[in-house]
Amino acid sequence: MKVIESSKIYSGEELENIFFRPIFSGEKSTEEVGFRTMYNVPLPATIGLWIPDSSLLRPYQRGWQGSDGTERLYCDIDMQRVKAESAFAATDYFTHVYEYLVNKADVNMQDLSGTILEKVETELFRAALAEGVRLTSWIGNTLSDTSLRTFDGVLKHIHKYATDRRTPSFTIDDTPSVDNIIDILDTLWHSSDYVLRSLRKDNQLAYFVTGDIYEAYEQYLDSKGADSAYRESIDGRERLCYHGIPVVNMGVDHMIKYCKLPTTVAVLADRRNLVLALNTADCPEAEVRLWYNPDSMENRQRAVFLAGTCVIDPKLVSYAYSK
Repeated sequence: MKVIESSKIYSGEELENIFFRPIFSGEKSTEEVGFRTMYNVPLPATIGLWIPDSSLLRPYQRGWQGSDGTERLYCDIDMQRVKAESAFAATDYFTHVYEYLVNKADVNMQDLSGTILEKVETELFRAALAEGVRLTSWIGNTLSDTSLRTFDGVLKHIHKYATDRRTPSFTIDDTPSVDNIIDILDTLWHSSDYVLRSLRKDNQLAYFVTGDIYEAYEQYLDSKGADSAYRESIDGRERLCYHGIPVVNMGVDHMIKYCKLPTTVAVLADRRNLVLALNTADCPEAEVRLWYNPDSMENRQRAVFLAGTCVIDPKLVSYAYSK
């Protein structure tokens, strides 16, 4: 067998439970995407963010003295129909799937049943789709000429809000380096809204940065004379933090320059304030289809669903960018 001719269509509950929920729900998805993910929010998609009431306590006296309670911020997400398609020459596709199987210890290579191949095909396409959604969620721009124009990402929203002066922001005039990286991170913190700083106790704040800022901060840590810095410069670090707040490399440098966005970016935000929403329940055309086309001798893959992003409260973001 040198080609994979079996076909598979995921739709309805099967599409939700087998394909989308494993990658776009729960804490694991939030960590991989970088921020909050919501799956199958009823349309029209409206996402909220709770801000606890700090003036809840009252002097005791008879009768009801309740406040207005917790403030809830709302944002409507503009959901867009998205189609992801790919095609491979049949022999190349079989080689790709076969190589993946060889590296799995629990597969009997003498018994490659249709179920095993179907599972591997699903895993491979699911991983590719997840990466495409992750990238678009950050730097998608419907006005660009790239493949990341299906829906606007959070950086597109943040940059617009900064231009409208709804988000605290400043420009980075010099190339990020050991000499100025702390100034960049400190300015992000001190220029942010006091409400955002007060949310630090919830452990949801993060500095989301492009690779040049991430590397500058890593070099800054390497330059310290402590033994721990020396060990970390050799062994690496699991993650970077600044004053206890994670510094996260968005992993968008290879594509951001094509998306009509600044190429050097740093964002201080609460993960819960940045939202990716996906929906297959309210999209009649929603499906994932894997099939073999004998006319062109290609293995083809297609996914159709709804997607969109939003920043719930523009004030709860601090933004730095290059001109």
